[in-house]
Amino acid sequence: MTAQIIDGKAFAANLRQELKHKIAKSGLQIGLTVILVGDDPASHVYVKNKDKAATEVGITANTIKLPATISQPELVQQIEQLNNDTTVHGILVQLPLPKHIDEDAIINAISPDKDCDGFHIANAGKNFVGQQAVVPCTPLGSLMLLKDRLGNLSGLNALVIGRSNIVGKPMANLLLNESCTVTIAHSRTKNLEQLCKQADIVVSAVGRPNMVKGGWLKPGCTVIDVGINRIEVDGKYKLTGDVDFESASKAAANITPVPGGVGPMTIACLLHNCYELAKNG
Repeated sequence: MTAQIIDGKAFAANLRQELKHKIAKSGLQIGLTVILVGDDPASHVYVKNKDKAATEVGITANTIKLPATISQPELVQQIEQLNNDTTVHGILVQLPLPKHIDEDAIINAISPDKDCDGFHIANAGKNFVGQQAVVPCTPLGSLMLLKDRLGNLSGLNALVIGRSNIVGKPMANLLLNESCTVTIAHSRTKNLEQLCKQADIVVSAVGRPNMVKGGWLKPGCTVIDVGINRIEVDGKYKLTGDVDFESASKAAANITPVPGGVGPMTIACLLHNCYELAKNG
């Protein structure tokens, strides 16, 4: 068996194109503001890509760059100004933040109605109980890819490896809402290999390169690899996922590559969330 590649890059491009038409047709003037604290190189790249994608679909993107030495009250004050700015429909604080700043406090300082990342505790709670709310971008993108490839997910056994508030927990909840039977695995889980062998869907989001082997997988399963890990191979750095792609692609029926799988979907879903917030605002 050779797995079919789930092309997240192509899917995200189509999603952005659809979004561009919707925004143009709606006549909405949508504003997205990203707050970037400090000089983390990866964060700068992510923000640059977000700005480019936003402009492409017709969303006005603005980045506020702040020094790593900014105090938490000063950062909260900046967010409160954006909460009260009617031209701003989506606010995103790029993570990670400097160690002296409480990330949870900052996330929850953003108005739930402008929380395009879907991390605010109010949105998390509404999603958990099945009410309409902003859905975190990476789980949303992963679910879109799964439904596009598999259609109805009802009754499938799904294994989510990772229990973060950003990916693991909301991903499990989304799959539960699709009537999957869901297992959440984590660092303390025993017999992970056996759990993988029972899963029709495996979503891995743990940040451990090539951890999931092809021999662990149920033949014909679908694998969504959320992990993005930077490893050194022959003196050069390359990106790899949590799943050993070479062996997994011989066991699975469908698999996302890294890069080019879930990653592009995250930004596309961020823009989707911005549009929905502006439309419903």
